Amino acid sequence: MQSKLDEERQALDQFWMQHAIELAQQAESLDEVPVGAVIVKDDQVVGEGFNAPISAIDPTAHAEMTALRMAALHVGNYRLVDTTLYVTLEPCLMCVGAIIHARISCVVFGAREPKTGAAGSAFDLLTSDKHNHRLTVRSGVLAEQCASLMTDFFSNKRR
Repeated sequence: MQSKLDEERQALDQFWMQHAIELAQQAESLDEVPVGAVIVKDDQVVGEGFNAPISAIDPTAHAEMTALRMAALHVGNYRLVDTTLYVTLEPCLMCVGAIIHARISCVVFGAREPKTGAAGSAFDLLTSDKHNHRLTVRSGVLAEQCASLMTDFFSNKRR
């Protein structure tokens, strides 16, 4: 029984991560760093976004922040209880702070970010016991696909 639930969760994680990858590709088409995020509640998208700090002229316009803003408006509350955030790249410090304040229940990310990742790579803030809000973190979902978005983007930039 447990493995069937694990298989179903894995399939859902991959489905929603694929959606986040499509959003990341939209960012790339605007010459933004290709990161996409989607927030799901009861198997429905309540918020989504992609990186746009350059085009939005906004240093906070990360994929997660855009998705959080949209989800809060959709739900009608800044607290996004019982939601899951899917993001192609491990969240940074800024995004982790917003995720915790929004009371996201679960964060699922694809590729690790060794330099600035705040969900276990450079820092481990999402699972810190210092917060009054606890959430679940799953990593490595479609990791190779998510990582290649980044490496291909920066490789093309260097050419």
